[in-house]
Amino acid sequence: AAPARPPAAVAGPPAPGTRAPAEVALPAWAPDADERGVLDIAPSVLRAIVEHATDLVPGTLHRERRVAGVEVGDAGPRARISASGDAVDVRLELTCAYPAPVRDTVAAVRAKVAEELERLAGYRVRSLAVTVSGLRGATGPAQPRIR
Repeated sequence: AAPARPPAAVAGPPAPGTRAPAEVALPAWAPDADERGVLDIAPSVLRAIVEHATDLVPGTLHRERRVAGVEVGDAGPRARISASGDAVDVRLELTCAYPAPVRDTVAAVRAKVAEELERLAGYRVRSLAVTVSGLRGATGPAQPRIR
């Protein structure tokens, strides 16, 4: 008589975080990862990253846009980007809150822009020229125009 086997355990799904990543088998003709191609990110995307990162820094504000003396909304920071290779040159214009230390705000903007460009796009900041085009008192939430 054959020895008795223990009953087979019913396998459920693996616990979260315990499953190894799946190995992807590439065909023999597939090029190495370094030779597969390049990723180009449009300067307009890099500009959007810079402007958004600037908005995240406390002490930066949007300024009122006026046409012929009539308020037509607001405008946030404006960036111009020049990219070559994996480095970018940035010219940034922004409005800061008053009274706040402008140097501290600009230093925080520089750090945040560099961090976000590296994190999101893999670009490093070669140069970052910041122009503070205005100071405004920080305001609370906008009041509705219709009451």
